[in-house]
Amino acid sequence: MAGEIPDLIALERTGTGKGAARQARRDGMVPGVVFGGEQEPLAINIPFNALLKRLKAGHFKSTLWNLKVEGHEDVRVICRDVQRDVVKDLPTHVDFMRLRRTSKINLRIPVEVAGEEACPGLRKGGTLTMVRAEVELLVTAGDIPDHITIDISNAQIGDVIHISDVKLPEGVKPTIARDFVIANIAAPSGLRSAENEEDGEAEE
Repeated sequence: MAGEIPDLIALERTGTGKGAARQARRDGMVPGVVFGGEQEPLAINIPFNALLKRLKAGHFKSTLWNLKVEGHEDVRVICRDVQRDVVKDLPTHVDFMRLRRTSKINLRIPVEVAGEEACPGLRKGGTLTMVRAEVELLVTAGDIPDHITIDISNAQIGDVIHISDVKLPEGVKPTIARDFVIANIAAPSGLRSAENEEDGEAEE
């Protein structure tokens, strides 16, 4: 679960529009905006290298940040969007939303797998198929889980893991009401082919 809220350093951006954004990029910055709460939107610049390092570390959009901008009070924010260059896949703009620690928000949380080595279905040649690598959950801004875990240590070939099989952290709920599938243990391709042939013979 989230612990101490990490700092994210930014500068207030003077000027708005495409011209100011292009100048920011030339200066080694990534332009962005902070919105929400009871305040006006704030245009900011974040040092490119610092932002890229945070993005590569993972979980950037599921982390609650303490945004520090000189001349402004620190504010807790969550990233709502990172625009990237279509060719270089590098960040070109970032949007943040102001939050209280007790705010409830919908976030896509990564799914991690436990018990693969012990899984009898995989030992028999089955394949783990991830239907959802992330799950959208309703979480509290001050206590965002880094991930949720599915345990397949006892899963057999043909077993399906649903969201109801996952022990979610306290106060965390799925945003989808139905009991959706997260993963399954598929049969080996050879076994599937044999079963299909048997089904065909049975029909004849």
